[in-house]
Amino acid sequence: MKRLQLAGYQAKHFGYSVNGKVATIRLNRPERKNPLTFDSYGELRDLFREMCYATDIKAIVFTGEGGNFCSGGDVHEIIGPLVKMDMPELLEFTRMTGDLVKAMRACPQPIIAAIDGICTGAGAMIACGSDMRLSTARSKLAFLFVRVGLAGADMGACTLLPRMIGLSRAADLLYTGRTVGGEEAAMMGFYNRLVEPEQLLSEAQALAQSLAEGPTFGHAMTKTMLWQEWNSGLGECIEAEAQAQAICMQTKDFERAYHAFAAKQKPVFEGN
Repeated sequence: MKRLQLAGYQAKHFGYSVNGKVATIRLNRPERKNPLTFDSYGELRDLFREMCYATDIKAIVFTGEGGNFCSGGDVHEIIGPLVKMDMPELLEFTRMTGDLVKAMRACPQPIIAAIDGICTGAGAMIACGSDMRLSTARSKLAFLFVRVGLAGADMGACTLLPRMIGLSRAADLLYTGRTVGGEEAAMMGFYNRLVEPEQLLSEAQALAQSLAEGPTFGHAMTKTMLWQEWNSGLGECIEAEAQAQAICMQTKDFERAYHAFAAKQKPVFEGN
């Protein structure tokens, strides 16, 4: 079985650091509000694919430097070249961007997005692809695809966003491309909670650390079931969850929790 240690991973197109069992990814082009390029898209996709085999990383924080999260695809480095491409090249690109979201959903680690400032276009979809989202009141969320003459259907937006905030609200954001402040986005349910800018990263990392110290095998199973059950009927979902829970009941973490409870102690989980 393929196994990896990703604590020492050297990123080329974004910042990457590890503290304990938590990896932090930082988009680090603050002078441009952290746009994505062809290279950063591809490297992020490949890193999240490798996370499936990482034995040392148990939770991930995704953020941006300089007071912004991500402004989407770089106008000059992505959008400019796209207008010169033919259909096969365009489809190769759109599949690659969608593969980033698929890789985020497929990796077993919970992903916490820490969002400040601009969170637009592909940046908004990275937020959608994360498991939880912490943000600031001053953040600005927008699905900008319609503003450049495209459909709102990009990187899974038409399936992820309605399930997060409801069909009507998703239609509003995807048809209009309007900018939503942090408080409105939190009211919609897009953000889990709002925090002060100076506390954003530390709170996201603390949340990730608490997850990394929990029953990480169980968390991975929860993530799998949350996304697997979207297109299943209730009976199928209940049966799938019965099987998933029975598997989790065979882990040592489940046994540890029982013995800790019996001893009136806090369980120490090890993820196995």
